[in-house]
Amino acid sequence: MATYVLNLIGLLGGLALFLFGMDVMGDSLERQAGGKLQTILAKMSSTVLKGFLLGAAVTAVIQSSSATTVMVVGFVNSGIMTLKQAVGVIMGSNVGTTVTSWILSLTALEGDGLLVQMFKPSTLAPLLGTVGIVLYMFTKSEKKKGIGSILLGFMALMTGMQLMSDSMQFLKTEEWFAQLMISFSNPLLGILVGAVLTAVIQSSSASVGILQSLCSTGVVTNGVALPIILGQNIGTCVTALISTVGANRSARRTAMVHLYFNLVGVGLFVILFYGIGLIIPWEFLEETTNEMGIALIHTGFNVLTTAVLLPLHNVLEKLALLTVPEDKEPEKVELLDERLLATPAVAVQRAREISCTMAETSAKAFELAVGLTEKYDPKVMKEVVHLENETDRYEDALGTYLVKLSGMNLSSEDNRTLNTMLYALSDLERIADYAVAIAKAGGEIAEKKIIFSAQAQEELAILKDAASAVLDCTVSAYVTQDHEQAMRVEPQQQVIESLVREVKSRHVRRLREGLCTVEYGFVLEDILTALRRTAGHCSNVAVEVLQMSEGKLEAHEYLGALKAGELSESAKFAERFARYKAQYAFPEEKADE
Repeated sequence: MATYVLNLIGLLGGLALFLFGMDVMGDSLERQAGGKLQTILAKMSSTVLKGFLLGAAVTAVIQSSSATTVMVVGFVNSGIMTLKQAVGVIMGSNVGTTVTSWILSLTALEGDGLLVQMFKPSTLAPLLGTVGIVLYMFTKSEKKKGIGSILLGFMALMTGMQLMSDSMQFLKTEEWFAQLMISFSNPLLGILVGAVLTAVIQSSSASVGILQSLCSTGVVTNGVALPIILGQNIGTCVTALISTVGANRSARRTAMVHLYFNLVGVGLFVILFYGIGLIIPWEFLEETTNEMGIALIHTGFNVLTTAVLLPLHNVLEKLALLTVPEDKEPEKVELLDERLLATPAVAVQRAREISCTMAETSAKAFELAVGLTEKYDPKVMKEVVHLENETDRYEDALGTYLVKLSGMNLSSEDNRTLNTMLYALSDLERIADYAVAIAKAGGEIAEKKIIFSAQAQEELAILKDAASAVLDCTVSAYVTQDHEQAMRVEPQQQVIESLVREVKSRHVRRLREGLCTVEYGFVLEDILTALRRTAGHCSNVAVEVLQMSEGKLEAHEYLGALKAGELSESAKFAERFARYKAQYAFPEEKADE
C-alpha cells in the first residue's frame, strides 16, 4: 500500500511539474513573440493555405493549439479576421501542436554515444536549466531573461515527464493496469477517454505528454494509443467552444469549424481505418509503442486529416453556417475582445491599434471642424459630432481594457506601450472635444453672419495651418512611435502659443480702432482657445512618445529641461522653433524682415 501511495505522490508531482513547465514555456515563448502574433495571423492569412501555414507556425512557437484557437475566436469577434481566414489557421494549429509531442519523445532516445546522451532529457534538461537560471538571474536584458524562462520551463517540462514515467514503472507488473489498457483499444472507449482527459486539462499537448509517459510501463500498444489520440483531438475543441460564450455569430461559427474539423476528421479516419481493419487486420496495433511512436501517430493523423479536409474548407464553413444561422439581430463586433487577454502581448497590440484609430479619428474631426469656420455645412457638423462620439467610445473601451492589462505579466516594452496609451487617452479624446468646439464656432459665424476682415482671415488661416500641421505630426509620431517626429511637436506647439498671443493682441488693437466688433471677439476667443489647447494636448502626446522611447523624465520635467537648454535636444529645439516661427509668421512680420 505504501508503494502505491508513494508512486501516486510521485505521479501527481510529476504531472504538476509537467503542466507548470508547459505553462511557463508557452507564456515565455508568447512574450518573446509579442504582438507580432496578431499582425502575422490577421494580416497574412489572406488564403486558406497561408492561414494553415501560419497557424501551424504560430502554434509551434507558443506550444498551444488551444491558445491559438481562442486567439482566433477573439480576432473574429473583434472583426480583425474573417471566418474564411480563421478556417486555415485552425487547421494549421492542429498540425503545429504536434511539435510538443516530438520534443517529449526525446525520452525515447537510445544509445551510448555522446550525442545521444546529450539529447536525453536526463542530460539535456539540467543542462538547459543551468543555462536558463544563469540568463534569468544574472542578466539585465529582458530578452535574455525571457530566453532563460523558456529554458527553465523546458527543464520543468522534461523533468516532470521523466518523474511521471518513473513513478509509473511499477504498473508494468500490475495485471489490472494491463487489462485497463486493453479495454482502451476499443475505439469508442479510447476516443471517449482521450476526449474527456483533454477537455479536463484543457490541453491536447499535455494529454499527449501524459500518454507518452505511460509508455514507460511497456503495456501501451499502438491499438491503445491511436483511439486515445483521436479523442484528444476532439477534447481540445472544448476550450474554443467555452471561449465563445457571449461572442458574436462569426466567433461561434469559428469554434464550430474547429469542432467539425476534428469530428469529421476523426469520423472519417475511424470509418476507413477500422473498416479496412475488419477485412485486413492491422498487425501493428498489437505492438507496444514508445514516446516516438505516439508522436508519429499524433502527427500522422493530423497531417492526413488536414490533407483531406483542407480542400473541403468550404464544406466546414457551410456546416458552421447551418449550425449558427443568421438571425435578425445585427452582427455585433467587439472593439476589444477580452478573450485576447489570455495572450497579453496580443491584447496590447490590439489595444494599440484601437488607440491609433482613435488618434486618427480625432485628427479627422479636427480637420473637418476647421473647414466649418470657413464654410459651414450641417452635414459636416453632424460628422464631427459623430467622430467625437467615436473617440468617447474608444476611450471608454480602452480605459477599462488597459486597466485589466496593467495587472498582467507583460514585457517591459509592452508595459511602456501600455503606459503611453493610458497617459495619451485623455489627450486624444480632448482633441476631438475641441474639434466640436471649433465646429460650433463655425456654426455661430454662419448663423450670425459674422464677416472677418481680410487681415483677420489671413491671420486665422496661418494659425489653423500651424495647428493642423502640429496635429498631423503628433498623430504620425504616435502611430509610428517615431522619436524624430515627436521631437518636432513641442517647437510647433510653442509657435502656436506665440501666434495665439499675437492674434489676440492684434484683435485688441483693431477693436480700439473700430475695425472689429466685440461679437467677433467672442467667436475668435473660442477658436483661439480650442486651437491653443489642441496644440497643448499634442505636446502631451508627443512627450509620452519620447518618454516611451527613452524612458527618462516625467513630462513636465522633460519640457522644462528642454526649454531651459539643459538637454542635448535643446539646441535642435531652438533651431526648429525659429524655423517654424518664420514659416508661420504673419504678413507684417515677413515684411519687416
